[in-house]
Amino acid sequence: MTKRPFRIGTRGSALALWQANHIRDLLSQALPELNTEIAVIKTTGDRKLESPLSEIGGKGVFVKEIEDALLGDRIDIAIHSMKDLPAFLPDGLTIGAVAERYDPRDALISRRGLRLGELPRGSRVGTGSLRRAAQILSRYPELKIAPIRGNVDTRIRKLREGDEYDAIVLAAAGIGRMGLSREATEIIPADLMIPAPGQGIIAMECRESDSDTLDTISEVNHKKTSVAAAAERAFLKRLAGDCNVPVGCYAELNGALINIRAVLASPDGGKLIREEVKGRVEYSAALGRDLADLILEDGGREILESLPR
Repeated sequence: MTKRPFRIGTRGSALALWQANHIRDLLSQALPELNTEIAVIKTTGDRKLESPLSEIGGKGVFVKEIEDALLGDRIDIAIHSMKDLPAFLPDGLTIGAVAERYDPRDALISRRGLRLGELPRGSRVGTGSLRRAAQILSRYPELKIAPIRGNVDTRIRKLREGDEYDAIVLAAAGIGRMGLSREATEIIPADLMIPAPGQGIIAMECRESDSDTLDTISEVNHKKTSVAAAAERAFLKRLAGDCNVPVGCYAELNGALINIRAVLASPDGGKLIREEVKGRVEYSAALGRDLADLILEDGGREILESLPR
């Protein structure tokens, strides 16, 4: 009897397929005998590309149908941009491995080649991220935020061909993986705009009980990235953050030490709390939770209580 292929589930966008094929290539290099196939699964987020994420269910709209396929044993792993994963996964599922992190920062693409700080008063900056919007408005309250959805190439086309936006902000990892880094006017430093937890990381989600799959994907797990991811997701879980919460968190490793920065803001950028912790990498998750507690104690609870549920 022929053993069935190792099934890799993914969304069908060009970026999602790039990520799935990247993981497939890593697995093939590590385990040449492994037979793999890619299963494309359409999500609610793909079907409702014009609706704001906060109105259609937050981050979960990009993952629910794929996670249902995992729970139903129709695929073996699900490939996600980690920043799209909600703080809490369904019972029975886990992040079994991660690939090496790409650039975690945000990228600005502007119509006139201007950097974020050079945009004239009233310029319309397109983003569907409350995190990006809040940090932009906190620093540049004279700018206007214009909602935008769609895949990477769709957003760039909306900027280039229409007159609704003067600039847009995207993940540097997304445009880089699509070979579009040349489009970026500015890669925004992480100390100016703290990235989303998990930004730039490809996550491999699987069933907790599937020891064979966990063993398989452990062959391509990038340990330094997994440490940073553990810190950032521990922070996110403590805040119970999702797409409706303007929150950023970024962990950097330096040898045996880890430095974690985070931000929580009101959607209009009027209130913004930034904190930072440092410690040893073996305590990364605990440090992430400690950082969340610092944010909460510094006024974060009031911000969270003011947000619509």
